[in-house]
Amino acid sequence: MDSVEEFLAYSIKLEQEATLRFAQLADAMDGAGNREVGKLFRQLSDYSRLHMGDAMARAGYRDIPKKAPGDFEWPDLESPEAAAIWGTDPMIGREQALEIALDAEIRGYQFYKHVYDTTTDPEIKVLAKEFVAEEEEHVAELKRWMALHKAGEQLPEETNLTAPH
Repeated sequence: MDSVEEFLAYSIKLEQEATLRFAQLADAMDGAGNREVGKLFRQLSDYSRLHMGDAMARAGYRDIPKKAPGDFEWPDLESPEAAAIWGTDPMIGREQALEIALDAEIRGYQFYKHVYDTTTDPEIKVLAKEFVAEEEEHVAELKRWMALHKAGEQLPEETNLTAPH
């Protein structure tokens, strides 16, 4: 990342994609009768929306580059947190949906961690560190849910996620 403005443009897009895809995964889980997982995905969608709002607020007085979707250069073909679209299949199982969500959050974490590790800009480093911490918490929560599911235990009514800053 060459500038804070570029970092914020990428963050806004990444969180926008995460908001959309987690809402789609939540709808798929609700439709399949997996209400607990649907609730978790809805919360992750809401938190992604808050992360996006935070990035947009920080961008408020800055000249953020206008980028078309094809202008973003992601490690893969799409933004890291754009969960696999096949995950919105209403026939998808709970374990598959959790795996898709975990993969998306890991890729989001890795994206922000790479920015944090490679930037020389102190302001970008501070921002990236905040996003790394939030993504790390999401990864840990999804791993907890996966472990409970695989152990055949009841999924929690509430998450261990804390509201974004």
